[in-house]
Amino acid sequence: MDNRSSPQKPAVSVDPFAPGEIATRLEAASVLRAALPTRTLILLGLLGGLYIGFGGALATLVLTDNSLGFGLGRFVAGLSFSLGLIMLIVAGGELFTGNNLMVLAYAGGKLSTRAVLRNWVIVLAANAAGAILLALTIHASGVLDGNAVKATAVKIAEAKSQLAIGPAFVRGILCNMLVCLAVWLSVGARSVEGKAIAIALPIGAFVALGFEHCVANLYLLPIGMLSGAQIGIDDVVGNIVPVTIGNMLGGVLVAVAYFRLPRPEAATGRRARSERADGARRPAVARKRLGRMARCWRWRHRFARFPATGRARSEADLRPPCLIAGSPSTRTSSLTVNAGEKMHRRAGEKMHRRW
Repeated sequence: MDNRSSPQKPAVSVDPFAPGEIATRLEAASVLRAALPTRTLILLGLLGGLYIGFGGALATLVLTDNSLGFGLGRFVAGLSFSLGLIMLIVAGGELFTGNNLMVLAYAGGKLSTRAVLRNWVIVLAANAAGAILLALTIHASGVLDGNAVKATAVKIAEAKSQLAIGPAFVRGILCNMLVCLAVWLSVGARSVEGKAIAIALPIGAFVALGFEHCVANLYLLPIGMLSGAQIGIDDVVGNIVPVTIGNMLGGVLVAVAYFRLPRPEAATGRRARSERADGARRPAVARKRLGRMARCWRWRHRFARFPATGRARSEADLRPPCLIAGSPSTRTSSLTVNAGEKMHRRAGEKMHRRW
């Protein structure tokens, strides 16, 4: 009977990734995201808008007839709203506010301005289409009729439409700082449970604090209008534009703040460059180079004449292989080439006196 134990599998770490590793993973994901075809971006953007809309619909339901109090009730609604981003991160999708972290790859020179703007424009348009489509679908389904949820949707939409441009802009900045931090923390988590917890708390915080998210508003404002809110298209545009600009600025601020983090590959590159510099200063390198030149010149003296004719080789024939361009022993160092030329001239003079 074979008692040999089977090879043990390496233990899987449950610790989160370090901040530098998170930045590296986000940069790699941003490069792949920017290379996606337009049709794929539109499909994933539609899914992202639908997911965020589902989160907004659930948060509206939770806020209705809430007996938990003002602060705790809003925080529970925020935890419910985080369902949208959890579905997006785990199942897959594209979200304009999360994609603002592509500035990490742009600042590192891995993406062009055109690639970043292309992704943002396509994803924002697809997110808006998905959120509005979900609002139309929920209104057509009739689930808001005959209950207090419809009144809550109207109240939310009217409160957002009355927000001035300045506060809407600032709330957009603060909102996307928390959203991008939620995405950042989810990338650092190794398990689905860890990702869900990392997303839920920052998203719950931004909803409880009353910050503004452009994609969420693209669901909440249309569903409020369809439910009877006294707002128009100009009110929707007056909210969406400053909130979108603020969201973009908040995401860029988070990306720039984390761009200067030390990266694992950067530390490896610095260590390798240091080792190469130390090796270049070692005397053994110079001794090896001189030994190679000495072997080349022994070869030259050994075959100074053609065996058949006795004719001495020409200067080109007598040139050692270490000074022939393209030979395996060629070195680009100017010091080595100059030393070889001097030895070549001295050997030529000795050969002339000898023959």
